[in-house]
Amino acid sequence: MLTIDGSQGEGGGQILRTSLALSLVTGQPFRIINIRAGRKKPGLLRQHLTAVQAAVEVGRAEARGAALGSLELEFSPAGVFPGQYHFEVGSAGSTTLVLQTILPPLLIAAGPSRLFLSGGTHNPFAPPFDFLEHTFLPLIRQMGPRVEATLERPGFYPVGGGRMSVIIEPAGSLRQVVLLERGPVQSVWARAVIANLPRHIAERELAVVYERLGWPPAQLEVREAPEARGPGNVLLLAVQTPSLTEIFAAFGQRGVRAEEVAGQAVAAVSRYLEADVPVGEHLADQLLLPMALAGGGSFRTLPLSPHARTNLGVLQIFLDCAAELVPQGEDACLVRVRAPGPWCSASHKP
Repeated sequence: MLTIDGSQGEGGGQILRTSLALSLVTGQPFRIINIRAGRKKPGLLRQHLTAVQAAVEVGRAEARGAALGSLELEFSPAGVFPGQYHFEVGSAGSTTLVLQTILPPLLIAAGPSRLFLSGGTHNPFAPPFDFLEHTFLPLIRQMGPRVEATLERPGFYPVGGGRMSVIIEPAGSLRQVVLLERGPVQSVWARAVIANLPRHIAERELAVVYERLGWPPAQLEVREAPEARGPGNVLLLAVQTPSLTEIFAAFGQRGVRAEEVAGQAVAAVSRYLEADVPVGEHLADQLLLPMALAGGGSFRTLPLSPHARTNLGVLQIFLDCAAELVPQGEDACLVRVRAPGPWCSASHKP
């Protein structure tokens, strides 16, 4: 049984989620210690526990230590079992991070799956649903599987209550992708989403986008979400190129002016455009695992974040994965991933 130190590197919940996903793919049981030991609230929070429970169901696994606040967990899967599943975070905890845990093994499973997830869909420090829809899943489809996600109701922090569904039609194995050139910007758009908050918040955010980026007014949209169970606000900025569509998000917070929220998103877009790379910072993190399952791939991105480097370290433990990181100027990096593979449904049968 592998032993994983959950306090290594960035030391967050990603170590747990990646370990669960790779355990399901490889059939390798593991024990993780010091789960989120450096966090303000260490151990398993509700969204982490839901990720463990989702992995237990998909893998018909045995799990010891699966309890709120637990600092240690043992996980032993029996295989990967596609099907229909319902997962309820029970708070504003991120549904997209729960999906991140079980999606990789289901991409190469022996049959299709349908997932229903309830909780937070738009949370700080987690990929918003729109990132899945416009950025990540289109690239996954390029690798072979057909994955479609539907937002049924947005759920914002701290109330949650969102719903999303996902249909997965797996591929026998994943194709490698190469993303080295961004190409010209083909279109841009900005969407300020507000739920049960004054409209002027969204309008002020979009005014900052117009003033600092000069994006056309026709591409700036206020979208209200009265169906959400609580208040919430997210500003989404999209940059479409021949390679992909990158989504940048900033979330409204109590006590933070709308102009400051917009400034965060604008700064991220500006840095991305100036670096002239196809893959943004957060997408780089998300691509590492599917690329490793495909046996490799390469992309140009901003310098890898500590979060991504920690994720890479877990991949190397489970998959004997190697990554070459080649700096290219002050704010760009070439990443080459090499791993045994590609993995397929026959690699680890139930």
